[in-house]
Amino acid sequence: MLRSSNCSRKIIDGALEPTGKSESTMTAVQFNDRSIRPPKIICVGKNYSDHIAEMGSLPSEEMTVFMKPSASIGDSLIAERGESIHYEGEICLLIEQGRFTGVGFGLDLTKRETQSQLKKAGLPWERAKAFAGSALFSDFVSAPLELDELMLELRIDGELRQQGGVTNMLYKPATILEELNQFLTLEDGDIVMTGTPAGVGPVLKGQQFEGQVQVGSTVLTRVSWQAA
Repeated sequence: MLRSSNCSRKIIDGALEPTGKSESTMTAVQFNDRSIRPPKIICVGKNYSDHIAEMGSLPSEEMTVFMKPSASIGDSLIAERGESIHYEGEICLLIEQGRFTGVGFGLDLTKRETQSQLKKAGLPWERAKAFAGSALFSDFVSAPLELDELMLELRIDGELRQQGGVTNMLYKPATILEELNQFLTLEDGDIVMTGTPAGVGPVLKGQQFEGQVQVGSTVLTRVSWQAA
């Protein structure tokens, strides 16, 4: 079932625009018409060889993992927060009862200058990755039984900027789940952002972003944002 989602609330300078809704609603995602507040967002880095190459980096000896709090979930795409914001389109998987039951499209938004400074200093990335509005998601739909054929596409102003899928991942969903279970307590509603393929770049005000996750020619979920 194709699921489209549109975004209306705004997050500007880290503050939520009043909407009359509770905080838990503002940090929720939709999964098959249910509203879920993820306990945490688990992000896998360096999971596509082409993205590692475009960043001038090297593969990690172990799976790279960092976290975003549920308070980082937003629904408006803001182009600048004191510095340029970069987009990273990702296949996102939702966990229930210890397995991946939902799939969606997500944007992992990054303060790239800050991240580069933190990397050079050998410091954690949270200042660059975990700010309010740094995680944007489509609606989630039921994941197919076989995840290996999942693909993502991200178009900006109609131009294809990112494309990739499970077949291109260094760590595929089954391996990700196995690795995470070794050191994390996974909870119902947790979201795993599985990494980004090549094609990342800065968000420019006014750009129209359209992301989707598909299996073959069948689109499972689609979302759009206009950068403000």
